[in-house]
Amino acid sequence: MAGRSPAISNAAVKKATGKTWVQWFRILDRFPKSKTHRDRAAWLYKRHLKRGWWCQMVTVTYEQARDLRKKHETTEGYQISGSRTLPVPVSRLYAWCTTKRSRWFKVKGLKVNGVTKNKYLHLDWPGGTKVDINFWPRGAKKSQVQVQQRQLKTAAEAKRMKRWWAKKLDKLAPLIS
Repeated sequence: MAGRSPAISNAAVKKATGKTWVQWFRILDRFPKSKTHRDRAAWLYKRHLKRGWWCQMVTVTYEQARDLRKKHETTEGYQISGSRTLPVPVSRLYAWCTTKRSRWFKVKGLKVNGVTKNKYLHLDWPGGTKVDINFWPRGAKKSQVQVQQRQLKTAAEAKRMKRWWAKKLDKLAPLIS
């Protein structure tokens, strides 16, 4: 394995799929590297592994190990995420993020394109990317916020936005408390 090492252990992938990473990689090495991720996952599903989630996991892991896919890369560009657990109820966190988010991050040109109370906020971000802010209760007095930004154009932009969101998430608890 030349590129990144698998995030899931050999024992876990064998238990779930019946094969080790080495065995899966040998199978996928027979498929043309010039083909797309979608082609590779469909071929794997059709011929070897009729389990959709595991087809994606095996294919992505293979592409990362063979340097066919960079860190945070998806079929739509790059995608990053981050999360924090905060000492406030989910209703308070959601209300604050939907009404006072300009205190959390000042970004001009945002467009809200979907909300579900106490669950998520979907934003069209300037520059054509998408941001999903998800909320989960973690007990009566705690909640988790998770931010995912997708359709970033370059690895450098993904790295920059990952750092930016980490700083914003770190500043969130003091703002709400």
